[in-house]
Amino acid sequence: MNEKAAVGDLPVWNLDDLYAGPDDPALARDLADGLAAAREFRARHAGKLATQDGAALGQAIMDYERLKEQLGRVGSFAGLLHAGNLSEASIGRFYQTMQERLNAITAELLFFTLELNRLDAAALATKLAAPALRRYRPWLDDLRAFRAHELSDDLERLLHEKQVAGRGAWVRLYDETLAALRFPVDGERLTLEEALNRFLDPQEARRKAAAQGLSAVFADNARLLAHVHNTLLKDKEIEDTWRKYPSPAAERHLANQVEPEVVEALRRAVSDAYPRLSHRYYRLKAGWLGKQRLDYWDRNAPLPEDEDRLTPWSEARALVLDAYGRFSPELSAIGKRFFDNAWIDAPVRPGKVGGAFAHPTVPSAHPYLLLNYQGRARDVMTLAHELGHGVHQILAAPQGYLMADTPLTLAETASVFGEQLTFRAMLENERRPARRRALLAGKVEDMLNTVVRQIAFYEFELALHEERRGGELMPERIGQIWLCVQGRSLGPAIHLPAEYAHYWCYIPHFVHTPFYVYAYAFGDCLVNSLYAVCQGAAHGFQAKYLEMLRAGGSKRHKELLAPFGLDASDPGFWRQGLSVLEGFIDQLEGL
Repeated sequence: MNEKAAVGDLPVWNLDDLYAGPDDPALARDLADGLAAAREFRARHAGKLATQDGAALGQAIMDYERLKEQLGRVGSFAGLLHAGNLSEASIGRFYQTMQERLNAITAELLFFTLELNRLDAAALATKLAAPALRRYRPWLDDLRAFRAHELSDDLERLLHEKQVAGRGAWVRLYDETLAALRFPVDGERLTLEEALNRFLDPQEARRKAAAQGLSAVFADNARLLAHVHNTLLKDKEIEDTWRKYPSPAAERHLANQVEPEVVEALRRAVSDAYPRLSHRYYRLKAGWLGKQRLDYWDRNAPLPEDEDRLTPWSEARALVLDAYGRFSPELSAIGKRFFDNAWIDAPVRPGKVGGAFAHPTVPSAHPYLLLNYQGRARDVMTLAHELGHGVHQILAAPQGYLMADTPLTLAETASVFGEQLTFRAMLENERRPARRRALLAGKVEDMLNTVVRQIAFYEFELALHEERRGGELMPERIGQIWLCVQGRSLGPAIHLPAEYAHYWCYIPHFVHTPFYVYAYAFGDCLVNSLYAVCQGAAHGFQAKYLEMLRAGGSKRHKELLAPFGLDASDPGFWRQGLSVLEGFIDQLEGL
């Protein structure tokens, strides 16, 4: 039986809940109505916010939110359609056209947030006595955190309108380039996802062939991809300078509603723990595979005694929903909606974007999940992860378009917690010692990928942005930085030859969302601490947890963690989170 047959029929999403297609009259109507409404909104409010009372200002924000949601539906549809097939020229044209149309409409609305940020603090405090405005206080607080970094109205509009021909165009080039690449592996021409999946193959020869195919194609495309990175790095440096951000990561910290010292405490805690975590684990794994050192293609290889069994989609669905249900029937019931409806796109196919994501779309619709499911144990964990995002997004939707989205540092909470629930359920049900060791090893590797690897990515980004300020970086120099950071984080038990120097090429976060990556480590450590509270709680944890998810972006991490007795500004918080991973490695060492 081939792999596709083994995993069974996989769902493909249906985007009709947004629009029936690119030619849907409703889409054209929403764009036309949106432009007219944006112009009318500007004529009614521009230059007048300071004179409006709290009730009128609250109504203005409500109208703005309604209009942004209408436009968000168009953007979500175009983005999801494009993600499903990056190689189809007509879809690429439609996606770009929608981006340009939306950019022109939202340019009419740009004045609103700029003018809100110019309101006198004392005057705004008086206006906030009105209930209609007070509801939006969290959004206003987050918005006004950027006051010191805003430019004149004309400059802001220029940057906004150039986005589609500047940064947005480079991101699209990167995505479509990766989607078009084919990697020669054992006589086949594989997509990126198919080639990366070979790293999980039990046969070393197949892993090695995939690694060499990936390395060769990355090397052939390194100059183009380095040019994309260099351009985006310089673009960010220019804008950061104009906006007076003190460091390349400062804007991300502000958007994440997290203090720089908290992120630095996380980075330092993880990097200090490299020897106790990744270095120690990979030394153990090398011994299990009968090697002095692991080759880089062995890092996520299955253990010798692990059964080479693919998990059918139907089984993965049952496993994840059951794990969710053991913790909270409500979580499972919400998760089931994704399977009962066409809200998941799971197959690997040419042109489809790699990796996985959950897109919240807009509160009046529902999220969609994109996966590249190939039946491996990690694919099951990815399903549990993305379903956690989707459930979180549904629970937070009543907060409304402006406050439903959580900052990235908290956006990974429900997803990582969903993985934890699924893993614990699998481990609890497994009695065979060899299989339990394989499950534990897989979980440790997932956590190392989430914590150690992502902090190493963060350090790589910091080094890249810093060095780019001295001039353009050649592909070879980017590779040197990559090898240095990866070698320090993974440790001496993994051999990283020169051919591994190009593997920075396929990490999309560096291009899509600079400095996103530390959010994964933040989320993993947070969930480990949360889970420890869950295990020690007599009752009430589930209700508090669901309430935290329902808050969306209306509260900061200190407020959300306080009911659990947790504080991310306490260095002990990160040590507690990392101790769970260290404990799993202790267990494996003792087997």
